[in-house]
Amino acid sequence: MEPLLDREHLDRQTFGDADLAREVLGLFAGQCDRLIPGLTDPDLAPESRADLAHALKGSALGVGAARVAALAGRLESALRDNDAETARDVGSALGQAVRETLALL
Repeated sequence: MEPLLDREHLDRQTFGDADLAREVLGLFAGQCDRLIPGLTDPDLAPESRADLAHALKGSALGVGAARVAALAGRLESALRDNDAETARDVGSALGQAVRETLALL
């Protein structure tokens, strides 16, 4: 299972600057807050939800939130494939991973 937060990756991305790392993590947390409601909105078109999952995956990769990135990628694929059952299961796991990751910040 992927780690919740790879601090070494984050350190490399922020050049060892702890203040920058905190700022980047704050931006990631804000993006999670903005994206998760759309990802879990069954009334939003699957393609739109897939785009949100793609954005979250990229953000998570940037900060080293590997589990969130992996699950967001799986959700994106399920939504693009119109696999509602997998999307529901992965979406639930993604929500949990986001909550656990944000709790570390």
